Amino acid sequence: MLKEFAKMTSAAALAAVFFALPAQARSDKAQLLHDANRTVDHLRSDPAFATARTMLQDARAVYIVPKLVKGGFIFGAEGGDGVLLRRTGHGWSVPHFYGMGSASFGLQIGLEQAELVFIINSRRALEGIEKGEVKLGAGGGLTVVTLSGGAEGATTAHGGDIVVWTSGTGAYGGLTFNGTVIKEDKDEDAVPATGPEAQELRHNLAGIW
Repeated sequence: MLKEFAKMTSAAALAAVFFALPAQARSDKAQLLHDANRTVDHLRSDPAFATARTMLQDARAVYIVPKLVKGGFIFGAEGGDGVLLRRTGHGWSVPHFYGMGSASFGLQIGLEQAELVFIINSRRALEGIEKGEVKLGAGGGLTVVTLSGGAEGATTAHGGDIVVWTSGTGAYGGLTFNGTVIKEDKDEDAVPATGPEAQELRHNLAGIW
């Protein structure tokens, strides 16, 4: 009898864990969208962005990484999770989930975390990210420019294929993207992000562009 009870208890516990997993996944996705929206708030209030706002009105997409951390991604020692939104004829698309990573982004000693917004200006940059064929930095074929620092390559009239804003203007002036890889998280993208957090993020971006 005790053995049967133990089996029933174990089965119930496993079932509880199994059914809790989707809810946890939804919670993680919602939290990432919430954090991305907060990053957009920080972007909007940064003087470094205000000076470049008109230059970036033709952005094709934005990729927002709320937390770039050391040891944060499978590809390398530094990275983070983010969301990509395309500009459409009616505002901004449903968010899609991408992770990025690199052996090193050049975070200065003592700085363990940063917020990033990639403002994607060219079609080839957007298509490269969506197809998983993009590798930023030297030899990657794309120009990447920071709003608070110098360009990593030759600039264009729009500032580069990708313009990157980062939190802590000046503090991350040495941030580099050599060898950076951006990959779609197909598991997270399996279910479209259409909840309130996604709607708030799209509305916030619409207030900028």
